Amino acid sequence: MSVAYVVLAVVSALWVGFSGFSLARRAEFVTQPLVEYGVPRSWWTPLALAKLAGAAGLLVGLAVPALGIAAAVGLILYFLGAVITNVRARSYKTVPFPLLYLVPVAVTLGLGLAS
Repeated sequence: MSVAYVVLAVVSALWVGFSGFSLARRAEFVTQPLVEYGVPRSWWTPLALAKLAGAAGLLVGLAVPALGIAAAVGLILYFLGAVITNVRARSYKTVPFPLLYLVPVAVTLGLGLAS
C-alpha cells in the first residue's frame, strides 16, 4: 500500500464526507441546486447517507481493500449520476462540481487497484 494511496484515500474520504455532511445538514449551497435540478426532497437523506457510507468505505478500505474498492465504485457511480442529473437539467455550468468529487475517488480506486 503506497503512501500516495493512503493520503489520497483519506483526503477523498474527507472531501466526500464533507459533501455528505453538508447535504445531511441541508446546507443551502448543496440543496439549492438540487431544488433547481428537480431532485425530490425525499431523496436528500438517502443521497447524504450514500455519500457518508462511501466516505466511510474509503477509510475502511485501508484495512479491508475489497470494501474500499466497492466504496470507490459506488461513489464513482453516484457522482456519474450527479453529472447526468446536471446535464439533464441543462445546468452545464455546474457539471464540474460533481467531477471535483469523482476524479479524486477514481484516482484513489486506480491507486488501490495498482497496490
